[in-house]
Amino acid sequence: MISKNMQEALNAQINAELWSAYLYLSMSMDADDKGLKGSAHWFAHQFKEEQEHARKLAGYLQSQNAKVVLAPIATVQTEWPSVTAMFEDTLAHEQKVTAMIHELCKLAAAEQDFATANMLQWFVNEQVEEEDAAREIVDAFRMVEGEKVGVYMLDQKLGAR
Repeated sequence: MISKNMQEALNAQINAELWSAYLYLSMSMDADDKGLKGSAHWFAHQFKEEQEHARKLAGYLQSQNAKVVLAPIATVQTEWPSVTAMFEDTLAHEQKVTAMIHELCKLAAAEQDFATANMLQWFVNEQVEEEDAAREIVDAFRMVEGEKVGVYMLDQKLGAR
């Protein structure tokens, strides 16, 4: 049986995942407004992925006969000065989410909640991938920043995701 403390922590993570989705949708809209169709596509894909993360957590709570409590989603930034800034914010955000997942893992370990600890391993692995992908994109955009052809080519590559 899942503890009340763990239930509340997982509900908070559901809200964080939905906020992440909202953030990536905002980035997608801003990238599209800037004519960066490939980046807009990449962020739209992230939007859907974050929604799936929230659903995965909600499904787990329900499988534990725990209540899913959806909270209001806080506002997000709506404009960035450049596509590089968008991806730098993406990396910083994913690092923050990684820290949140690690806190959930610590809680599961402290409570000897082996089922939750096992479920969270998927998220630990996912965050390694998320940070790595964001870091690679940030590095690539930093290399070509100010070069329109380079930005265009990277943007086209992101559209193939």
